[in-house]
Amino acid sequence: MIRLEQVSKTFPGAARPAVDRLDLEVPAGKTCVLIGPSGCGKTTTMRIVNRLIEPDAGRIVVGGEDVTRADPVQLRRRIGYVIQQVGLFPHMTIAQNVATVPQLLGWPAERIKPRVAEMLTLVGLEPAQFLDRHPRHLSGGQRQRVGVARALAADPPVMLMDEPFGAVDPIVRANLQAEFGAILRQLAKTVIFVTHDIDEAIRMGDLVAIMKDGRLVQCAPPEQLLSAPANAFVADFVGADRALKRLALASAGDIAAPGEAPAGAPTVAAATSLRDVLSILLAAGADAAWVAGSGVVTMAAIRTRAALKV
Repeated sequence: MIRLEQVSKTFPGAARPAVDRLDLEVPAGKTCVLIGPSGCGKTTTMRIVNRLIEPDAGRIVVGGEDVTRADPVQLRRRIGYVIQQVGLFPHMTIAQNVATVPQLLGWPAERIKPRVAEMLTLVGLEPAQFLDRHPRHLSGGQRQRVGVARALAADPPVMLMDEPFGAVDPIVRANLQAEFGAILRQLAKTVIFVTHDIDEAIRMGDLVAIMKDGRLVQCAPPEQLLSAPANAFVADFVGADRALKRLALASAGDIAAPGEAPAGAPTVAAATSLRDVLSILLAAGADAAWVAGSGVVTMAAIRTRAALKV
């Protein structure tokens, strides 16, 4: 669990606080995405958690411990940190990069070696192919995977991720979002994730926290954020297409019902998002689709789901 209590930070010469009396709580095992306009304080807030930036006031509680006055170096070794630029050490092999924090923590070599291999396998990189390579020999997506493996190597309960997929192309980015979202939930990590992309925020977050001028405007699950924005600012920020964004959160299997679709109706997998089902139906000029093994999903059911208030 991560809790910020009345946290504030003003940088020298600034006209207003970067973070202004912020209260935020992230439950254990959940991912909270911080998002908002440029300069809203989201990155400063995240860096306050591991005290890369020191707050002027307030308390930081991590796992029930007030870490406001803890040794910052020791604190950072207990918190995984992934950044957009990855930050791999270019002169070190992939194995050495992933082993960085366990070595700093004094793990014995016989414990580190299998852990490095385990982490590379977890992020989809075959150890035999990557252990002895250097970062310059990897693609952007592969380097990002190594960065996540390094952050997970010492099994930290808390992860901070600062625009981690911003430097890779859209197709690779979508794959990384899906894969690492599943990994973080599987491992029950408590995560603060910073992004400027509302679609990424909705896809990655159990909670989405929208900030403005250093303050929290709304923090809610994606469904609630899209169906019931707190005010006009939030509604404008999430976009006029928020009904379509909501459809991306549900699958065909979620609303499939017994029944029959017309002959020639398209067939979709149960895991297909309702947004993609809608696109398929519009392209086919159909009012219903077969859902493999689940029944039928109709255009009317999709419209109802898009309009449903949470």
